[in-house]
Formats: sequence, C-alpha cells, structure tokens
Amino acid sequence: MCIMPTFSDRVERIEISGIREVFEAAGADAINLGLGQPDFPTPDHAREAAVEAIRAGKTDAYTANKGIESLREAIAEKHRVDQGIDLDPANIVATAGASEALHIAIEAHVSAGQEVIVPDPGFVSYDALTKLAGGEPVPVGLRDDLTIDPAAIEAAITEDTAAFIVNSPGNPTGAVSSEDDVREFARIADEHDVLCISDEVYEYTVFDGEHYSPMEFTDGGDVVVINAVSKLFSMTGWRLGWAYGAADRVDRMVRVHQYAQACASAPAQYAAEAALRGDRGIVAEMTDSFERRRDLLLSGLADAGIECPTPRGAFYAMPKVPEGFVSECIDRGVVVVPGEAFGARGAGSARISYATGEDDLRTAIDVMAEAYEAAR
Repeated sequence: MCIMPTFSDRVERIEISGIREVFEAAGADAINLGLGQPDFPTPDHAREAAVEAIRAGKTDAYTANKGIESLREAIAEKHRVDQGIDLDPANIVATAGASEALHIAIEAHVSAGQEVIVPDPGFVSYDALTKLAGGEPVPVGLRDDLTIDPAAIEAAITEDTAAFIVNSPGNPTGAVSSEDDVREFARIADEHDVLCISDEVYEYTVFDGEHYSPMEFTDGGDVVVINAVSKLFSMTGWRLGWAYGAADRVDRMVRVHQYAQACASAPAQYAAEAALRGDRGIVAEMTDSFERRRDLLLSGLADAGIECPTPRGAFYAMPKVPEGFVSECIDRGVVVVPGEAFGARGAGSARISYATGEDDLRTAIDVMAEAYEAAR
C-alpha cells in the first residue's frame, strides 16, 4: 500500500520563488537581468584570508555560535565608522548570509498568528519567512516613487503586530528612504513597542542621497538590523551575513541559529573580516559602475517609451510594463522578473537587475524595446 506523504501547513503556504521559475524558463544563453548579485570578483585580500585560514587549520572546527570574536569586532567597527552606531560585539551574530539572519530574526520574534508588516512589492523572503514562522504577512503598498511610507506602516499596526520590515536601498525597487522616513521608522518601533527589522544589505550602493539606519535614531531596543558582505563586497557565494540588536533579542536569535546552522562557515568568516578591515576600493568602483549602468538603462527605457521611477540605490529598476512583457523578453533571450513575484502590488511592473556588463545591458535594452512593442 502506498502511503501519501504529509507536509507541514507552514511549508504548504509558500511556493517556489517566482524568480527561480523565471530562471528555469530561460535558455542557457539568455542575458540574465533577473540575478541579484554583483558581477565583480571578491576582493583578493578577502579570498587570501580564507585560504590562509584553511592552511593554518583555523577552519577545522565549529566557531562560536555568534561567530569568531575578531569578525564581530570588525562588524562593530564598520558600523561605528560608517554610521556612528556604538555596538557591543556580543550583540552581533554572524549568519549564513542575510537570508539566515532574516530567518532567525523572524523566528525569534513572531508567534503563530502574529502579523508582520511587509513592503509590497518587497523582497520575496519577507512574506515566505513570515509564513514559515506561523505568522501572517500584512502587505503595505509603496509610494509612487517606490519608497516605503512610514504613515502606511503605522496605519497597519494592530494589537497582533509583532514586527515590520523596512529595506533601504530596496529590492526590488532600488528606492532609498530619506533620513526623515528612517527617523519615523525608529519612532514607530519605539512608540508602538513593535520590532523594526531593517534590511540594509545594499547599504553601500547609493547613488543619490545617503543611507540611514533606524538604529541611528533609537536606543536600539526595538530595532534589529540585517546586513551581509554579499552585496557590499561582491561575496554572495560566501554566505556570510549578520544580525544585531539588543542583547535579549540577539539571545533569542542565537537560540534559533544554534539549531538551524550552529555557526557560519569558518572560511567565510575570515574572508568577511578581511573584507571589512581591508581596502574598500571595490565599493566605490562597484557603485560608480552601477550608477553608469542605471543611467544607461533609464535612458534606454525612456527611449522605448517605458515609464520607470528612478532608482537611487541597489542595482534594480522596476518599470511599468504591459501584460506579456516578461514572456516576450524571455522568448527573445532576456531574463526579467515579473513584478508580482514580489507582491500583488508589483503586478504591471517588472524587476530588472542591471548587475551585468554594459555590452549585455545595451543588447538587452534593444530586446526589451522590441518586447514592449510586441506586448502592447
């Protein structure tokens, strides 16, 4: 007799990412404007640090659950210098990328049935990780310029709200929150005693204005910050991120982390420390390159008659497109992601990643213009 398997209700509430579905539909030779990773090499000094650690036998055992102390000190120093935030390294936990940091932050703070306010459109993991924790995502629409509206977040808070998530610079939008808005995020968390989870993985990739963190405007009790070396230093494959916040919040996140992961990869920890302490020339190089690509993309979209809010950071744009545009692009060998993959309010848009070479980007712009006309 064949016994049908049973699956958890939490897993049944989520689907395979729409981004992954698009990848699998594209041909092997397609120009990929759906991939959210820098096309720069990891800095040499970071790679060498990992090699040296391996040769020295520093990677043969588990590290402390929170990560090696010298890495956490480097992270604390980075935030002190860049943002003026005074962090205790004991209140930092190194994770397997920002994805795990988000996971343990939500698992540690959201009980079954509680609500998490998420931007819509927003990064795909926010909705899924909330559901996996047994929570209820509450999508909140963005402004016309695709920034997160603090007033909309505050209006959505109920007695069941456990947390709200903000992301600046944003994925999938490229939007950058103003200092006033970020101050409001901190105020809302403090006044409503609701956790603000601030996803800051694109912190260094800002073209217009500056990056601000809610942690700059609070005593930190109701804010948890998520970050990683992935986008900052072109180290997506190293899977090294971190979360920080108040001691009691970090303690609860470590309780999840110790069973889900035990510790972040030891070689990646040594590489991340070297990246944080070493020359940051690649940061300026990447930012300048992404800004040139943004301008190239926006000019091409405008010439094709495609409306697109100007992204001020990250390496994404989210133009308005007609139905069928994404399929027409994929059929022509250019991968873009449908906006609805990032939330219901993303319908009628597409996410374009311009983290690809300028020659490919120019070719893709011509293809997208053809696809736009065909879809119309």
